Amino acid sequence: MRPLHIALAVLVAALWGVNFVVIDIGLDHFPPLLFCALRFLAAALPAVFFAGRPPVKWRWIIAVGLVLGVGKFGLLFIGMRTGMPAGLSSLVLQVQAVFTALFAMAALGERMGRARVLGMGVALAGIAVAAVDEGTSGPLPGFALVVLAAALWGVSNVLTRKAAPPDALRFIVWVSCVPVLPLLLLSLVFEGPHADAEALRSLDADGVGAVLFVAWVSTVLGFGAWGFLLRGYDASAVAPFTLLVPVFGMSSAALLLGEAVSPLRWCAALLLVGGVALTSLAGQRRSGPAGTPRPAPPAEGSRPPAGASASRTPSTASRPSPRG
Repeated sequence: MRPLHIALAVLVAALWGVNFVVIDIGLDHFPPLLFCALRFLAAALPAVFFAGRPPVKWRWIIAVGLVLGVGKFGLLFIGMRTGMPAGLSSLVLQVQAVFTALFAMAALGERMGRARVLGMGVALAGIAVAAVDEGTSGPLPGFALVVLAAALWGVSNVLTRKAAPPDALRFIVWVSCVPVLPLLLLSLVFEGPHADAEALRSLDADGVGAVLFVAWVSTVLGFGAWGFLLRGYDASAVAPFTLLVPVFGMSSAALLLGEAVSPLRWCAALLLVGGVALTSLAGQRRSGPAGTPRPAPPAEGSRPPAGASASRTPSTASRPSPRG
């Protein structure tokens, strides 16, 4: 990769990592489901009027929108609101690579070699260490919700693999339209109209900035740049940069939010990132020679579903993915 494009890949990973800090800030201003709805509304509008509908069947757009937008991000925001630290959330979500590999094996018949099985075991050991650390310092329900969010992210990856959208940016813009109304209805039912109205009445610059960052910077700009890189390089060259997301997530949370990083958490990070790398890169080696991987887009980010042209994008199940 050219040095400028390496810098762009690192920048995208940094944006997706810092995004967890911004989510934490936004949750101080909005109930989680309302914040999630506003995030997708801002990501979809006005872009949906300029981005033509991707050549993908409606059922895939709706399915990915519900599973990813309502399920994965809804649970992530609720988990973080209940006390799950931003830095740890950016790390734990990476276990989606394990769930993706398992679901792809069950639904798509993909095979798992010894290296991938070993990587999954190492990553799950990292999750266990993180759970022990969280059990001594924070609420386990929030941790469980983020793990469940990672599982739903794995489901959305397999759905996106089936959809195989040729244009990452158009796909994510149209997918972002789907969860807005369901999230608003869920917010009214479970968070209450009074809490929603109060959050909107007290809206300030920090709240607006949080919504715009997670919608425009993390989603639109992040996935647009990622799609550009995937159109110019093999996914095996670009995908490893997503392993930097929890590094930026944990370090930015420590610097900006004052989150402590215990020795157990560092151990969990090493195990989880190493296991995800082994799981993902082992799958890439089986996807075929350089430049001829199997068609499928990456997951969002943070990250949400994205992809490149079908001739240059491998199976989602064989690639690491970043934030929420």
